[in-house]
Amino acid sequence: MRLLDQVREVLRYRHYSLRTEQAYRYWIRFFIRWHGRSGTMRHPREMGAQEVRAFLTMLATERNVSVSTHNQALSALLSLYRHVLGVALPWLEDLKRPTRARRIPCVLTQSEVAALLGALDGEMALLGKLLYGTGMRLTEGLCLRVKDVDFERAALVVRDGKGGKDLVVMLPRSLAAHLKAQLAAAHAVWEHDRNLGLPQSS
Repeated sequence: MRLLDQVREVLRYRHYSLRTEQAYRYWIRFFIRWHGRSGTMRHPREMGAQEVRAFLTMLATERNVSVSTHNQALSALLSLYRHVLGVALPWLEDLKRPTRARRIPCVLTQSEVAALLGALDGEMALLGKLLYGTGMRLTEGLCLRVKDVDFERAALVVRDGKGGKDLVVMLPRSLAAHLKAQLAAAHAVWEHDRNLGLPQSS
């Protein structure tokens, strides 16, 4: 089995999210190809602390990646060696994660938020207001389904959120009518497609 197929199998067995799987596979592929840029590809088993540190140093000094991106690349390589290759090497424990500098958060004023949301229209306006009013992340808002909306309890169920967890957030009352209108419009499109015999999405 190819290495990246092994990575996919292990990550899915450990219930990592699809986005994490894609990110880890990217970093592992990048790691291998970066060290093979001279023309000689080596298997990660043939590499160790020196190669990992060199790769992470390149990301920080040449690519100027953010702390979160740097940590993600490190996590991908640690997962590769620990869980996929089963390599228990002392240097794995010595690798230091970069720390994020503490900064004062940049927060929009009430008028700035109103101006931003006012510049949106249609479905994007509804999505923007939902994200702002509920605290959902962009992907969570885009993946919202009809069955996740509970108008009676004024709640939204977020499926497979950060960390693979489900959670419930409150639906702002001011958005209920707009959301009902969007659901009605979506149902009309579905009904039209069904009447034409077009394939229905699952």
